[in-house]
Amino acid sequence: MDETAALAPAAADARLVVAISSRALFDFEEENRVFEAGGDDRDYMRLQLERLDVPARPGVAFSLVHKLLAFNAGAPRVDVVVLSRNDPVSGMRVFRSAQHYGLPIERGMFSRGRPPWRYLGPLKANLFLSTNEDDVRAALDAGVAAARVATHSRHAAETHPDELRIAFDGDAVLFSDEAERVYQQEGGLAAFHAHEVARSTTPLPPGPFKPLLEALHRLQRAAASGMRVRTALVTARSAPAHERAIRTLMAWQLEVDEAMFLGGLPKGEFLRQFEPDFFFDDQTRHVEHAAGHVPAGHVAAGITNAAR
Repeated sequence: MDETAALAPAAADARLVVAISSRALFDFEEENRVFEAGGDDRDYMRLQLERLDVPARPGVAFSLVHKLLAFNAGAPRVDVVVLSRNDPVSGMRVFRSAQHYGLPIERGMFSRGRPPWRYLGPLKANLFLSTNEDDVRAALDAGVAAARVATHSRHAAETHPDELRIAFDGDAVLFSDEAERVYQQEGGLAAFHAHEVARSTTPLPPGPFKPLLEALHRLQRAAASGMRVRTALVTARSAPAHERAIRTLMAWQLEVDEAMFLGGLPKGEFLRQFEPDFFFDDQTRHVEHAAGHVPAGHVAAGITNAAR
C-alpha cells in the first residue's frame, strides 16, 4: 500500500476528530475486571482472543460515536479513532466489534499499557474520551478537550436517531474557571454574583471545550446527511450570573439550543428530559448524579480539580 496516499484523505480536509478508548466505546468491564485481578495482561489478552468473534456490547459513548459517524453520509466530516491502552491483540476485537455494528472506524492506536494521549497531537483531535483519569488530565494539559467516561452511566435514549445531542456545563468546561475561583477563594455565592454582575458584558475566557463547540457548529453548517446537532448549556449558575454566560457565547458567535440555569438544583433529572448522547461536567458530584440518567463524563479541569 502507498502509505502517503492512504493518509492523504484525512490530511486534506478539516474533519471533526474524536479519539476514544476501547472501554468508552464498548462494554469491556468484565474483561477489565480480569485484567485488574490478574496484574498481568496475558490473561486479559487471552480472554479477548477467545472472544474475538463475539461482538462487545455497546459502551457509554457508543451512541455519541454512532451519531457522529452518521454525519459522513455523502462526505467525510467526522473521523473516529480508537486510542487505547489495550494491546494490539485486543485491538482486533475492537475493530471486529465496530464492524459488527456498522461503525466505519478505520484508525486505531493500541499502546499496551502505556499512555496513548501523546498521539492526540498528530491526530489533531478535537475530543478525547477515556476511562483513564491520568490520560484525560494529560490531554487537557495538552490543550485537547477530554473527559473521563463514567462507565456506570445510563446509556443514551434512542428517541432522537437523527439528532446528535450534547450537553455542557459552563464554568471550567465551555468557559474558564475564572468565576469558580472567585466562588471558592473570595467568599462564596455572594462574591460570585457580584463578580459576574460587574463583568456581565465582559466575555469569559474560553474553557477547554470551546473548540469542540466550535467544531460542532461547523459540523452543523456543513451537514447534508439528514443529521442535526442540538446542544445545551446546563449550569448551576442562576440569575443574575446567567447574563455573562449568554453574552460570552454571543461574543464568540456561538450558540446553544437550550440553556438551563439551575441555581444549584441537581442536574440529572433535567438532563434526562434533554436526553443527550453525552454530558460534560467538571465536578464529580454532578457527573455522578447525571450518570444515573444519561451518559456522562468528568472534565478534570479548573480549580475544583487542581488538588488530587
